[in-house]
Amino acid sequence: MLMLLNPRFIAISAASLVVVAADSLTPEGLAAKFSLTTSTTLPFPTATASTGDAQSLMTSQWSLSKGRIQNGAGDLAFVEDPFPNNPASGSPASTGPVLEVTYPAGSFSGDTGGAQFINLWNTTESGGFQSMLISYEVAFDQNYDWVKGGKLPGLRGGKSATGCSGGNESTGLDCFSTRMMWRTNGQGEAYAYIPSPNNLCSEKDVICNDDFGISLSRGSFSFKSGQWNHVSLLVQLNNPVDVANGNIEVYFNNVQAFAQSDLQIRASDSVTVGGLYFSTFFGGSDSSWSTPDTTHTYFRNMELYGSSNPSTLTGSKVTNSGISLSPVLTGVFTALFFVLTL
Repeated sequence: MLMLLNPRFIAISAASLVVVAADSLTPEGLAAKFSLTTSTTLPFPTATASTGDAQSLMTSQWSLSKGRIQNGAGDLAFVEDPFPNNPASGSPASTGPVLEVTYPAGSFSGDTGGAQFINLWNTTESGGFQSMLISYEVAFDQNYDWVKGGKLPGLRGGKSATGCSGGNESTGLDCFSTRMMWRTNGQGEAYAYIPSPNNLCSEKDVICNDDFGISLSRGSFSFKSGQWNHVSLLVQLNNPVDVANGNIEVYFNNVQAFAQSDLQIRASDSVTVGGLYFSTFFGGSDSSWSTPDTTHTYFRNMELYGSSNPSTLTGSKVTNSGISLSPVLTGVFTALFFVLTL
């Protein structure tokens, strides 16, 4: 039965009434809204694949940085969907194998459990991607023990493949990263390694750590175990580089969780958005974050949308930041970085 309730809502019901926004913010809808005209979908196998076969598929078809999985290759496999009857709100039912990540009992940080690798999304866009959206579904084992928290995939950019994570703070000159995180009781947030000028850390929904990343809007949504959750993460780089108009938005189950639009994500024009940063583990960098039992997450429908257009939002000039450099000095330091890494 189809009933028109008002111009913005449609109700569809067989036995009960379900109200869905007609302008529901699906990944395709978000891509249209933000003019992200280029897209790609990471290929999944049509049949389950053990650890070795999973590695072969991913290294050959997922455009991995240096052609390898950085950490946790042995913790990856393609398996049957464990929750075929529990799709995320607004998402279709399962149609094939899903990517399983194993976290062994006692594991924490990226080198003891979970997995990490970087996808380099090839593009012919002039100047590289300036805006990107990543969308995927994630599920957690039934009765998942969240402990203190852990990382989930996001986006990263810049030439440095080792900075902007693991306590390596961002200067904005050679990299940035934005990942998702779960926290205690499944609370969600975006977790970013970006500069923090203009008293960003004093804002209500921003939590800064001098040694690690910046938490954005912790608890604005919550993951649920035993079912699929749909996450979309948008990053629009600030432009020009000395103006804090960078934009990070998160959508959970096709509903906006938050938008933070006063960010300096980069301090150099050489920093563009590279692609998927698949990084997931418990932690945290010490055993207080470790999982007490071997447990799993699952991923499917991983999509990327991109554009060569950066943020056009109004922003403030960057102040009180150790990386607030003139365009000339920014160019000098960026050139020096590339010389030293040759």
